Amino acid sequence: MTARPLWQGRTLALVGIVLVAFSLRSAVASLSPVIDHIAEDFPVSPVAVGLIGAAPPVCFALFGLLTPLFERRFGLERVAVTAIALMAVGMLLRGLAFDSVGLLAATAVVFAGVGSGNVLLPPLVKKYFPDRIGVMMTVYSTTLAVSTFLPPLVAVPLADALSWRVSLGMWGLFAAIALVPWVTLLLRERSNPMPAPTETEEIDPTDGRHDLQDAVAVATGPISTSPANPRYFARLWRLPLAWALALVFATSSTMAYVSFAWMPTMLVDIGDVTPATAGFLLSLFALIGLPCSMLVPILVVRYQATRPLFFVGVVAGLVGVLGLLLAPTAALALWVCVFGLSAIMFPLSLVLLSIRARTPESAVALSGFVQSIGYAIAAVFPLLVGLLHETTQGWQVPLFVVGGVLVAAIPAGIIAGRRVTIEDEWERRYGRW
Repeated sequence: MTARPLWQGRTLALVGIVLVAFSLRSAVASLSPVIDHIAEDFPVSPVAVGLIGAAPPVCFALFGLLTPLFERRFGLERVAVTAIALMAVGMLLRGLAFDSVGLLAATAVVFAGVGSGNVLLPPLVKKYFPDRIGVMMTVYSTTLAVSTFLPPLVAVPLADALSWRVSLGMWGLFAAIALVPWVTLLLRERSNPMPAPTETEEIDPTDGRHDLQDAVAVATGPISTSPANPRYFARLWRLPLAWALALVFATSSTMAYVSFAWMPTMLVDIGDVTPATAGFLLSLFALIGLPCSMLVPILVVRYQATRPLFFVGVVAGLVGVLGLLLAPTAALALWVCVFGLSAIMFPLSLVLLSIRARTPESAVALSGFVQSIGYAIAAVFPLLVGLLHETTQGWQVPLFVVGGVLVAAIPAGIIAGRRVTIEDEWERRYGRW
């Protein structure tokens, strides 16, 4: 397929993808830094914060499974417009909330849209940029990274200068603006349907270059899941490799969502810093994930470095936890950065979904299984950390739990590091796949 300039005939799609990608992560990262400001207007209990922190993985698991069904029935652009509208409305409603119930309800609306957007963006890239997938996935992943560390950086200064309502609600404007290109494209598609591609690229299956490209594409963003073959999906419940991958993914998601829910509050309490500094440190934590997402796929595919990378992530996470437990005020930024290296496990777990299956169909089944199980497990821990913090009136026990999750994941990482596919494991145990 001959590549053409990114802007040629698809400027709206390019702008729309960037704006939606920005909204996917700003929705997650913009709330926890201003919880203290919100609590000045109405009570926000640790349980409420925990529920808010659990909302992203719950919605990602639920809507990651439902969205492909909606897309098949209503079409890619229609469902994308609905998802963007949910994000925009939910983020604006968060800025108007007058109690913790309203805040939680608006957050659920936000993450219903985000959960669908996670699934829809990669197929939108493939549809509008089939000749520029590598470039667009780089644009996409870079936008995700920027929108993860930027909101915590500016949330508290904006809340101080204007109000927490402006600080929260303004992110809904970016999502609302993202509606413009997609509504335009939807109307254009109705009047002039896009023709199916007539040219395809011939790919030599023995060419490792394409394995690397596929792995990088998978690891730089959420995975597009379509309804998996039920027969394949049912088999995965019996395979230790599938469970190991799900547990590695769950560990990665747990570290992320516990951090986004609780890190600013925890750092204010144990690090003796201001909310603005805590927001900056959360931004720093998020920024560590950018080089990880760029380097890990290459190291895994070219050098088979799965286990070393996994252990680097676990050890770094444990060192960060110990630092926060034993000497939080001595080197707070250092402990946050070291703990941020646990983000290695996210691109690692995603790239393994590509290389631990032989065919695209079985990879879809594996992806659906791993994401559903992983997000369901991860949803428990923001709430659990909140309950433990409220019960113990401290952060020692919650940090021990976070460290325990990392230790408990070690056997799963060892199994996930085996250079076999799910088909290999099934055939070894039960016969032909």
